[in-house]
Amino acid sequence: MPFISAVSVSPGLCLGPVHVVRARLDAAPIWSIRAQEVEAEISRLDRAVESVTKVLERRRADVAAAVGERDAGILGVHQMILQDPGARAELDSAIRDERINAEGAVERLIGRLGETMGRLDGGSTRGYAADMTEPWRAVVSALSLSDKETTLQSAGKVVLAAAELTPEAVTFLPRERVLGVVTEAGGRFSHGAVLARSFGIPCVVGVSNLLARLEQNMQVLVDGDRGRIALEPDEAALTEFDERRASRDARLRVLGAHASRPAEMPGRGPIQVLANLESTRDVDTFDVAHCDGTGLLRTEFLYLERTVFPSEEEQFRMYRRLIDAMDGRPVTIRTLDIGGDKQLPYFRTPKESNPALGWRGMRVTLEWQDLLRVQLRALMRASGHGQVRLLLPMITSLDEVQAVHRVFEETRAQLAEQGYAVSDHIPVGVMIEVPSTLWILDDLFSEVDFISVGTNDLVQYLLAVDRDNVLVAGLYDPQHPAVIRALSAIAEAARRAGKSAAVCGEIASDEAMAVLLAGMGYDALSVNPTALPRLKFALSTVSRAEAEAALEAVLAARSADEVRMILGGLRENLDAALLRDAENETEIG
Repeated sequence: MPFISAVSVSPGLCLGPVHVVRARLDAAPIWSIRAQEVEAEISRLDRAVESVTKVLERRRADVAAAVGERDAGILGVHQMILQDPGARAELDSAIRDERINAEGAVERLIGRLGETMGRLDGGSTRGYAADMTEPWRAVVSALSLSDKETTLQSAGKVVLAAAELTPEAVTFLPRERVLGVVTEAGGRFSHGAVLARSFGIPCVVGVSNLLARLEQNMQVLVDGDRGRIALEPDEAALTEFDERRASRDARLRVLGAHASRPAEMPGRGPIQVLANLESTRDVDTFDVAHCDGTGLLRTEFLYLERTVFPSEEEQFRMYRRLIDAMDGRPVTIRTLDIGGDKQLPYFRTPKESNPALGWRGMRVTLEWQDLLRVQLRALMRASGHGQVRLLLPMITSLDEVQAVHRVFEETRAQLAEQGYAVSDHIPVGVMIEVPSTLWILDDLFSEVDFISVGTNDLVQYLLAVDRDNVLVAGLYDPQHPAVIRALSAIAEAARRAGKSAAVCGEIASDEAMAVLLAGMGYDALSVNPTALPRLKFALSTVSRAEAEAALEAVLAARSADEVRMILGGLRENLDAALLRDAENETEIG
């Protein structure tokens, strides 16, 4: 079967059975089923309807006992809706005749009911439409939950497929169970894409009409290097896959040989190459000798993995485990950065029309200071066991930094009174990811020890492009001349102030961009662990003079295409150098 073109999000090759998953809570995926699966799918629907009906009956009885049968009546109506023979016949027909999954059949029914009621006038009619669809939405949730439970109980590895690349889709299963991810839509720099790259999972997006072509457990080949997939690949595709995977493995072995060495740029000297971590468990997925420390621990994922807020003691143990694993290397811990698409299920936040510009990062924790104080206490206690640095996200003003300093000192004094050992100096840094900070850098440097540029958000705010919005994802361009010039200006300001500057955003994982950043003067780059070997190779291969010459050309570029052309030349030179090293090592071997 021929390959289908896609957009590469995360490199790598994989082959395995596909499993379609729900990308968002507000929509169910639709996929094809085989003739022999029809009866099992109808049975799945029966069990989900029965489960929801029982829940409704329990809720109806509870409400009736508390406030009377009249107020409990709507729940009885919901039970009747689920038993409607016309609706059930429509669902059975969709499964039997169209061969689609139960979730998809119910989702279509919900859409038809909403459309029918929407054509009628009156607010009460629209409210009735909501009543008509609500029990069926509960059935969709029950189906999705049972699918996830069944999949978790199985042991096989799968390729995940979804309508959109979201964090929910990428994290549907434990990462060791995921071979790759393929979706119909999604941005290369969305949060889902960031997770896929961090986990080292091959991933492609932009496969039109993907789910309609899939059946659960269909063999899918994902080529994250070239941006393509094959459904039920033929013998020729499988042969090519085996050859390219063997070649790729050989290249990775060469890079691995360089990974434990320092990144020494000829003519400049050492550059710190740090690791971005989503969880303290990440230290078990790579060799910590490949990094110079942790440049970013995204602590929100410690919260997202739980059903309640982690206690001070739990956080202390997690930070202590990471410090011990880093074996004397510095650990940079970012305070809780929730908001936008990173919502805690147990912490209700207001619904916002534009969450990217709303209540997130330090705006949340400075208002709910108990969250900040608990995290600072755990972090300060852990500082007695190794090098710990504090990083503040979503900073927009000097006032916010000073407010954190006050909480920081109050917390330090409280811990001292309680007899805890705290490091004499915990460096405090800020994320540069909001454009306003570019014009107050000198003021910020007077209050902080270091900065770390979060290019993922900085790019979207500079270009006014929501990186999670598929309608404008193509406009999100880290190679835009404005982005390059802003990064250069930040590095220059740090150099004037004599302060350390790092880049922890996704663009640092691109070896050609990493060379440019080194040419700008950044003294540290923090990337996902899978990028460590190739970054060290690139920084140790290109000289300072070559990096500065490339930077001069890029700063003079007037378009992103010109920037890409220069970066492409850098990558070609690095690929040639890697090939020479591979050939030399083969000869020596």
